[in-house]
Amino acid sequence: MNEAPPVTIADGVKVSIGHNTWPIIRDLVDDVICVTEEEIMDATRLVWERMKLVIEPSSGVGVAAVLNENGKRVLAGRKNIAVVLCGGNVDLEAMSWSRK
Repeated sequence: MNEAPPVTIADGVKVSIGHNTWPIIRDLVDDVICVTEEEIMDATRLVWERMKLVIEPSSGVGVAAVLNENGKRVLAGRKNIAVVLCGGNVDLEAMSWSRK
Protein backbone atom coordinates (compact mmCIF):
# COMPACT_ATOMS: atom_id res chain seq x y z
CA MET A 1 0.00 0.00 0.00
CA ASN A 2 1.20 3.49 -0.79
CA GLU A 3 1.87 5.88 2.05
CA ALA A 4 1.82 8.86 -0.33
CA PRO A 5 0.49 9.47 -3.84
CA PRO A 6 2.98 8.77 -6.63
CA VAL A 7 4.74 11.60 -8.44
CA THR A 8 3.47 11.56 -12.03
CA ILE A 9 2.29 13.78 -14.88
CA ALA A 10 -0.82 11.59 -15.06
CA ASP A 11 -2.64 13.37 -12.26
CA GLY A 12 -5.92 11.60 -12.96
CA VAL A 13 -4.40 8.34 -11.74
CA LYS A 14 -2.36 9.91 -8.96
CA VAL A 15 -3.86 7.85 -6.19
CA SER A 16 -2.72 5.74 -3.31
CA ILE A 17 -3.79 2.16 -2.83
CA GLY A 18 -5.40 2.02 0.58
CA HIS A 19 -6.58 -0.54 3.07
CA ASN A 20 -10.02 -0.76 1.43
CA THR A 21 -8.89 -1.10 -2.18
CA TRP A 22 -5.88 -3.39 -1.77
CA PRO A 23 -7.88 -6.56 -0.93
CA ILE A 24 -10.05 -6.04 -4.02
CA ILE A 25 -7.03 -5.57 -6.28
CA ARG A 26 -5.19 -8.50 -4.69
CA ASP A 27 -8.14 -10.83 -5.21
CA LEU A 28 -9.45 -9.74 -8.61
CA VAL A 29 -6.64 -8.29 -10.72
CA ASP A 30 -4.61 -10.78 -12.77
CA ASP A 31 -1.93 -8.47 -14.18
CA VAL A 32 -0.62 -4.95 -13.75
CA ILE A 33 1.25 -3.25 -16.57
CA CYS A 34 3.65 -0.57 -15.35
CA VAL A 35 4.69 2.31 -17.58
CA THR A 36 7.31 5.02 -17.23
CA GLU A 37 6.74 8.75 -17.27
CA GLU A 38 8.53 8.87 -20.63
CA GLU A 39 6.19 6.20 -22.04
CA ILE A 40 3.19 8.21 -20.81
CA MET A 41 4.48 11.37 -22.51
CA ASP A 42 5.33 9.53 -25.74
CA ALA A 43 1.93 7.82 -25.88
CA THR A 44 0.06 11.04 -25.16
CA ARG A 45 2.00 12.87 -27.86
CA LEU A 46 1.44 9.97 -30.30
CA VAL A 47 -2.34 10.24 -29.89
CA TRP A 48 -2.18 14.03 -30.29
CA GLU A 49 -0.10 13.81 -33.46
CA ARG A 50 -1.53 10.73 -35.17
CA MET A 51 -5.16 10.65 -34.07
CA LYS A 52 -5.54 14.44 -33.70
CA LEU A 53 -7.22 13.91 -30.32
CA VAL A 54 -6.31 15.98 -27.28
CA ILE A 55 -6.07 13.51 -24.43
CA GLU A 56 -4.78 14.01 -20.93
CA PRO A 57 -1.72 12.10 -19.70
CA SER A 58 -3.95 9.83 -17.61
CA SER A 59 -5.32 8.48 -20.90
CA GLY A 60 -1.77 8.21 -22.15
CA VAL A 61 -1.18 5.63 -19.40
CA GLY A 62 -3.53 3.13 -21.08
CA VAL A 63 -2.07 3.80 -24.52
CA ALA A 64 1.46 3.39 -23.14
CA ALA A 65 0.46 0.12 -21.49
CA VAL A 66 -0.69 -1.51 -24.73
CA LEU A 67 2.36 -0.24 -26.61
CA ASN A 68 5.15 -1.26 -24.23
CA GLU A 69 6.82 -4.68 -24.34
CA ASN A 70 5.35 -5.94 -21.07
CA GLY A 71 1.89 -4.87 -22.18
CA LYS A 72 2.26 -6.67 -25.49
CA ARG A 73 3.27 -9.83 -23.61
CA VAL A 74 0.41 -9.64 -21.10
CA LEU A 75 -2.17 -8.81 -23.76
CA ALA A 76 -0.96 -11.30 -26.39
CA GLY A 77 -3.75 -13.47 -27.69
CA ARG A 78 -6.53 -11.27 -26.33
CA LYS A 79 -9.24 -10.70 -28.89
CA ASN A 80 -10.62 -7.39 -27.63
CA ILE A 81 -8.71 -4.64 -25.85
CA ALA A 82 -10.22 -1.27 -24.93
CA VAL A 83 -8.44 1.91 -23.87
CA VAL A 84 -10.54 4.82 -22.61
CA LEU A 85 -9.38 8.15 -24.06
CA CYS A 86 -10.46 11.38 -22.40
CA GLY A 87 -9.27 14.96 -22.37
CA GLY A 88 -11.44 16.62 -19.79
CA ASN A 89 -8.51 17.42 -17.54
CA VAL A 90 -6.13 18.95 -20.11
CA ASP A 91 -4.29 22.17 -19.37
CA LEU A 92 -1.91 22.56 -22.31
CA GLU A 93 -0.17 25.51 -20.67
CA ALA A 94 0.74 23.39 -17.66
CA MET A 95 2.27 20.68 -19.83
CA SER A 96 5.71 22.12 -20.45
CA TRP A 97 6.94 18.65 -21.50
CA SER A 98 4.58 18.73 -24.50
CA ARG A 99 6.49 21.52 -26.19
CA LYS A 100 9.32 20.48 -28.45
